Amino acid sequence: MKIKFYGVRGSTPAPDPATIRYGGNTSCVHIQLNNGKHIVLDAGTGLRLLGHELARIDDPIFLLLSHGHWDHIQGYPYFAPIYQPEREINVFTSGPSGHHLLCSLFDQMDGSHFPVKANELPSRGECIFENTESILKSHNINITRKALNHPGSGAAYLIDDDGIRCAYITDNELEPPYMVHTTYDEWVDFCRGVDVLIHDAQYTEDDMPHKHGWGHSLISQVRRLALDAEVGSLVMFHHDPDRSDGELDEIARENEIHFSATRAPVRSYCAREGMEIRLSRRVAGGDTIFEIR
Repeated sequence: MKIKFYGVRGSTPAPDPATIRYGGNTSCVHIQLNNGKHIVLDAGTGLRLLGHELARIDDPIFLLLSHGHWDHIQGYPYFAPIYQPEREINVFTSGPSGHHLLCSLFDQMDGSHFPVKANELPSRGECIFENTESILKSHNINITRKALNHPGSGAAYLIDDDGIRCAYITDNELEPPYMVHTTYDEWVDFCRGVDVLIHDAQYTEDDMPHKHGWGHSLISQVRRLALDAEVGSLVMFHHDPDRSDGELDEIARENEIHFSATRAPVRSYCAREGMEIRLSRRVAGGDTIFEIR
Protein backbone atom coordinates (compact mmCIF):
# COMPACT_ATOMS: atom_id res chain seq x y z
CA MET A 1 0.00 0.00 0.00
CA LYS A 2 1.22 3.49 -0.91
CA ILE A 3 -0.35 6.49 0.82
CA LYS A 4 0.43 10.02 -0.40
CA PHE A 5 -0.95 13.30 0.95
CA TYR A 6 -1.98 16.08 -1.45
CA GLY A 7 -4.08 18.25 0.87
CA VAL A 8 -3.90 18.27 4.67
CA ARG A 9 -5.74 21.43 5.80
CA GLY A 10 -9.26 21.74 7.10
CA SER A 11 -12.05 24.25 6.56
CA THR A 12 -10.45 26.47 3.90
CA PRO A 13 -7.25 26.60 1.83
CA ALA A 14 -4.44 28.36 3.70
CA PRO A 15 -1.75 29.57 1.26
CA ASP A 16 0.67 31.54 3.41
CA PRO A 17 4.43 31.76 4.06
CA ALA A 18 3.68 30.35 7.52
CA THR A 19 2.06 27.18 6.08
CA ILE A 20 4.34 26.43 3.15
CA ARG A 21 6.14 23.40 4.61
CA TYR A 22 3.07 21.42 5.67
CA GLY A 23 0.95 22.85 2.88
CA GLY A 24 -2.23 24.86 2.54
CA ASN A 25 -4.46 22.68 0.34
CA THR A 26 -7.61 21.06 1.72
CA SER A 27 -8.24 17.35 2.18
CA CYS A 28 -7.05 14.89 -0.43
CA VAL A 29 -5.19 11.58 0.03
CA HIS A 30 -4.21 9.08 -2.66
CA ILE A 31 -3.86 5.36 -1.89
CA GLN A 32 -2.51 2.87 -4.40
CA LEU A 33 -3.22 -0.72 -3.44
CA ASN A 34 -0.93 -3.66 -4.02
CA ASN A 35 -3.18 -4.72 -6.93
CA GLY A 36 -2.62 -1.33 -8.60
CA LYS A 37 -6.08 0.13 -7.87
CA HIS A 38 -6.21 3.88 -7.23
CA ILE A 39 -8.29 5.18 -4.32
CA VAL A 40 -8.73 8.91 -3.75
CA LEU A 41 -9.99 10.02 -0.34
CA ASP A 42 -11.81 13.36 -0.59
CA ALA A 43 -11.73 16.01 -3.28
CA GLY A 44 -10.36 19.13 -1.59
CA THR A 45 -8.05 21.55 -3.39
CA GLY A 46 -5.19 19.04 -3.14
CA LEU A 47 -7.04 17.02 -5.81
CA ARG A 48 -5.81 19.41 -8.51
CA LEU A 49 -2.16 18.37 -8.05
CA LEU A 50 -3.06 14.69 -7.82
CA GLY A 51 -5.00 15.05 -11.07
CA HIS A 52 -1.83 15.99 -12.97
CA GLU A 53 -0.31 12.64 -11.98
CA LEU A 54 -3.39 10.47 -12.52
CA ALA A 55 -3.97 12.04 -15.96
CA ARG A 56 -0.78 10.29 -17.15
CA ILE A 57 -2.31 6.84 -16.69
CA ASP A 58 -5.50 5.17 -17.90
CA ASP A 59 -6.53 3.19 -14.82
CA PRO A 60 -9.98 3.63 -13.28
CA ILE A 61 -10.20 6.02 -10.32
CA PHE A 62 -12.23 5.30 -7.18
CA LEU A 63 -13.04 8.55 -5.33
CA LEU A 64 -14.45 8.14 -1.81
CA LEU A 65 -15.99 11.24 -0.22
CA SER A 66 -16.09 11.50 3.56
CA HIS A 67 -18.85 14.12 3.35
CA GLY A 68 -20.03 17.04 1.24
CA HIS A 69 -18.59 20.14 2.93
CA TRP A 70 -16.85 22.56 0.58
CA ASP A 71 -13.29 21.88 1.74
CA HIS A 72 -13.76 18.24 0.69
CA ILE A 73 -15.28 18.80 -2.77
CA GLN A 74 -13.89 22.10 -4.07
CA GLY A 75 -11.00 20.53 -5.99
CA TYR A 76 -13.19 18.39 -8.25
CA PRO A 77 -13.74 20.96 -11.04
CA TYR A 78 -9.93 21.24 -11.35
CA PHE A 79 -9.28 17.48 -11.47
CA ALA A 80 -7.65 16.81 -14.86
CA PRO A 81 -9.02 13.24 -15.37
CA ILE A 82 -12.62 14.50 -15.52
CA TYR A 83 -11.73 16.24 -18.80
CA GLN A 84 -10.31 13.07 -20.39
CA PRO A 85 -12.71 11.41 -22.84
CA GLU A 86 -14.10 8.10 -21.54
CA ARG A 87 -11.93 8.18 -18.39
CA GLU A 88 -13.57 5.95 -15.79
CA ILE A 89 -14.14 7.80 -12.49
CA ASN A 90 -16.27 6.15 -9.81
CA VAL A 91 -17.46 8.56 -7.13
CA PHE A 92 -18.74 7.11 -3.86
CA THR A 93 -20.62 9.28 -1.39
CA SER A 94 -20.86 8.64 2.28
CA GLY A 95 -24.13 7.11 3.35
CA PRO A 96 -27.92 7.22 3.33
CA SER A 97 -27.86 10.95 2.52
CA GLY A 98 -25.43 10.20 -0.28
CA HIS A 99 -27.62 11.52 -3.08
CA HIS A 100 -27.67 14.95 -1.45
CA LEU A 101 -23.89 14.86 -1.06
CA LEU A 102 -23.56 13.79 -4.64
CA CYS A 103 -25.50 16.86 -5.73
CA SER A 104 -23.22 19.14 -3.71
CA LEU A 105 -20.22 17.70 -5.59
CA PHE A 106 -21.63 18.40 -9.05
CA ASP A 107 -23.92 21.36 -8.40
CA GLN A 108 -20.84 23.56 -8.08
CA MET A 109 -20.26 22.86 -11.79
CA ASP A 110 -23.47 24.56 -12.91
CA GLY A 111 -22.23 27.14 -15.42
CA SER A 112 -22.65 29.91 -12.86
CA HIS A 113 -20.31 28.95 -10.01
CA PHE A 114 -17.97 27.24 -12.51
CA PRO A 115 -17.90 27.75 -16.29
CA VAL A 116 -18.00 24.05 -17.25
CA LYS A 117 -21.19 22.18 -16.47
CA ALA A 118 -21.00 18.70 -14.98
CA ASN A 119 -23.13 17.22 -17.77
CA GLU A 120 -20.63 18.51 -20.34
CA LEU A 121 -17.69 16.51 -18.99
CA PRO A 122 -16.25 13.98 -21.47
CA SER A 123 -15.15 11.51 -18.79
CA ARG A 124 -17.21 8.44 -17.91
CA GLY A 125 -18.12 9.26 -14.34
CA GLU A 126 -20.40 7.08 -12.27
CA CYS A 127 -21.88 8.32 -9.01
CA ILE A 128 -22.64 5.66 -6.42
CA PHE A 129 -24.43 6.27 -3.11
CA GLU A 130 -25.67 2.80 -2.20
CA ASN A 131 -24.02 -0.61 -1.68
CA THR A 132 -20.59 1.00 -1.56
CA GLU A 133 -18.79 -1.88 0.16
CA SER A 134 -20.15 -4.59 -2.15
CA ILE A 135 -19.50 -2.59 -5.33
CA LEU A 136 -15.92 -1.86 -4.31
CA LYS A 137 -15.50 -5.51 -3.33
CA SER A 138 -16.36 -6.46 -6.91
CA HIS A 139 -13.34 -4.36 -7.95
CA ASN A 140 -11.10 -6.15 -5.40
CA ILE A 141 -11.16 -3.16 -3.03
CA ASN A 142 -12.01 -4.01 0.58
CA ILE A 143 -13.38 -1.22 2.73
CA THR A 144 -15.51 -0.84 5.84
CA ARG A 145 -17.38 2.36 6.67
CA LYS A 146 -18.28 3.98 9.98
CA ALA A 147 -20.50 7.03 10.59
CA LEU A 148 -18.66 10.23 11.52
CA ASN A 149 -19.59 12.51 14.42
CA HIS A 150 -19.83 15.69 12.36
CA PRO A 151 -22.57 18.20 11.49
CA GLY A 152 -24.30 16.69 8.49
CA SER A 153 -22.68 13.30 9.26
CA GLY A 154 -20.41 11.50 6.79
CA ALA A 155 -18.27 8.36 6.69
CA ALA A 156 -14.88 7.12 7.82
CA TYR A 157 -13.17 4.41 5.76
CA LEU A 158 -11.09 1.41 6.78
CA ILE A 159 -9.14 0.08 3.80
CA ASP A 160 -7.74 -3.46 3.95
CA ASP A 161 -5.07 -4.29 1.37
CA ASP A 162 -4.16 -7.96 1.82
CA GLY A 163 -4.00 -7.53 5.59
CA ILE A 164 -2.37 -4.08 5.60
CA ARG A 165 -4.95 -1.69 7.01
CA CYS A 166 -5.37 2.10 6.91
CA ALA A 167 -8.18 3.98 8.68
CA TYR A 168 -9.16 7.41 7.28
CA ILE A 169 -11.24 9.37 9.81
CA THR A 170 -11.49 13.06 9.08
CA ASP A 171 -14.00 15.66 10.28
CA ASN A 172 -14.78 13.55 13.30
CA GLU A 173 -15.52 14.77 16.84
CA LEU A 174 -14.62 12.05 19.30
CA GLU A 175 -16.63 13.61 22.15
CA PRO A 176 -19.43 15.64 20.56
CA PRO A 177 -22.13 17.56 22.45
CA TYR A 178 -24.76 16.52 19.86
CA MET A 179 -26.14 13.08 18.99
CA VAL A 180 -23.33 10.53 18.85
CA HIS A 181 -23.28 8.41 15.69
CA THR A 182 -20.21 6.40 16.73
CA THR A 183 -19.07 6.13 20.36
CA TYR A 184 -15.47 6.39 21.45
CA ASP A 185 -15.35 2.67 22.23
CA GLU A 186 -16.67 1.92 18.75
CA TRP A 187 -13.88 4.04 17.26
CA VAL A 188 -11.34 2.08 19.30
CA ASP A 189 -12.73 -1.16 17.88
CA PHE A 190 -12.83 0.27 14.34
CA CYS A 191 -9.15 1.31 14.51
CA ARG A 192 -7.88 -1.63 16.53
CA GLY A 193 -4.37 -2.56 15.38
CA VAL A 194 -4.45 -0.68 12.07
CA ASP A 195 -1.09 -0.05 10.45
CA VAL A 196 -1.92 3.62 9.80
CA LEU A 197 -4.57 5.83 11.42
CA ILE A 198 -5.23 9.13 9.63
CA HIS A 199 -7.43 11.18 11.94
CA ASP A 200 -8.77 14.71 12.16
CA ALA A 201 -6.77 16.62 14.80
CA GLN A 202 -7.78 20.19 14.10
CA TYR A 203 -8.10 21.64 17.60
CA THR A 204 -6.05 22.28 20.71
CA GLU A 205 -7.41 22.82 24.21
CA ASP A 206 -7.05 26.57 23.63
CA ASP A 207 -9.67 26.33 20.86
CA MET A 208 -12.25 25.07 23.34
CA PRO A 209 -14.96 25.48 24.47
CA HIS A 210 -15.77 27.96 21.67
CA LYS A 211 -15.45 25.30 18.94
CA HIS A 212 -16.98 22.38 20.81
CA GLY A 213 -19.62 20.95 18.51
CA TRP A 214 -17.96 22.10 15.29
CA GLY A 215 -17.20 18.50 14.34
CA HIS A 216 -13.45 18.15 14.93
CA SER A 217 -11.25 16.47 17.51
CA LEU A 218 -8.66 17.67 20.00
CA ILE A 219 -5.08 16.62 19.37
CA SER A 220 -5.00 15.10 22.88
CA GLN A 221 -8.11 13.00 22.13
CA VAL A 222 -6.52 11.60 18.97
CA ARG A 223 -3.37 10.65 20.87
CA ARG A 224 -5.52 8.74 23.34
CA LEU A 225 -7.38 6.95 20.54
CA ALA A 226 -4.08 5.87 18.95
CA LEU A 227 -2.94 4.41 22.27
CA ASP A 228 -6.23 2.72 23.13
CA ALA A 229 -6.54 1.21 19.65
CA GLU A 230 -2.87 0.15 19.60
CA VAL A 231 -2.29 1.51 16.10
CA GLY A 232 1.06 1.20 14.36
CA SER A 233 1.31 4.78 13.09
CA LEU A 234 -0.75 7.90 13.73
CA VAL A 235 -1.00 10.68 11.14
CA MET A 236 -2.68 13.84 12.42
CA PHE A 237 -4.70 15.42 9.62
CA HIS A 238 -7.08 18.27 8.72
CA HIS A 239 -4.88 20.93 10.33
CA ASP A 240 -6.54 24.18 11.31
CA PRO A 241 -5.97 26.81 8.58
CA ASP A 242 -4.49 29.16 11.20
CA ARG A 243 -2.03 26.55 12.50
CA SER A 244 1.47 27.59 11.38
CA ASP A 245 4.30 25.29 10.37
CA GLY A 246 6.09 26.18 13.59
CA GLU A 247 3.06 25.25 15.67
CA LEU A 248 2.74 21.92 13.84
CA ASP A 249 6.44 21.27 14.49
CA GLU A 250 5.77 21.80 18.18
CA ILE A 251 2.77 19.46 18.09
CA ALA A 252 4.96 16.80 16.44
CA ARG A 253 7.53 17.21 19.23
CA GLU A 254 4.82 16.96 21.89
CA ASN A 255 3.53 13.78 20.23
CA GLU A 256 6.99 12.22 20.33
CA ILE A 257 7.40 13.07 24.01
CA HIS A 258 3.90 11.80 24.82
CA PHE A 259 4.29 8.42 23.12
CA SER A 260 7.83 7.95 24.43
CA ALA A 261 6.59 8.58 27.98
CA THR A 262 3.91 5.91 27.60
CA ARG A 263 6.43 3.52 26.03
CA ALA A 264 3.87 2.83 23.33
CA PRO A 265 5.24 1.61 19.97
CA VAL A 266 3.28 4.26 18.07
CA ARG A 267 4.88 6.31 15.31
CA SER A 268 3.35 9.77 15.09
CA TYR A 269 3.36 12.39 12.33
CA CYS A 270 1.64 15.61 11.35
CA ALA A 271 0.50 15.18 7.76
CA ARG A 272 2.22 17.36 5.18
CA GLU A 273 1.68 17.70 1.47
CA GLY A 274 3.91 15.35 -0.49
CA MET A 275 4.43 12.97 2.44
CA GLU A 276 4.34 9.37 1.25
CA ILE A 277 4.00 6.21 3.34
CA ARG A 278 4.75 2.78 1.91
CA LEU A 279 3.62 -0.37 3.66
CA SER A 280 4.43 -3.98 2.85
CA ARG A 281 4.83 -7.38 4.52
CA ARG A 282 8.12 -9.23 4.84
CA VAL A 283 6.23 -12.53 4.51
CA ALA A 284 2.58 -13.43 4.62
CA GLY A 285 1.33 -12.77 8.15
CA GLY A 286 4.67 -11.23 9.17
CA ASP A 287 5.60 -7.76 10.41
CA THR A 288 4.71 -4.68 8.37
CA ILE A 289 7.57 -2.83 6.70
CA PHE A 290 6.99 0.92 7.13
CA GLU A 291 8.71 3.54 4.98
CA ILE A 292 8.06 7.28 4.99
CA ARG A 293 9.29 9.90 2.55
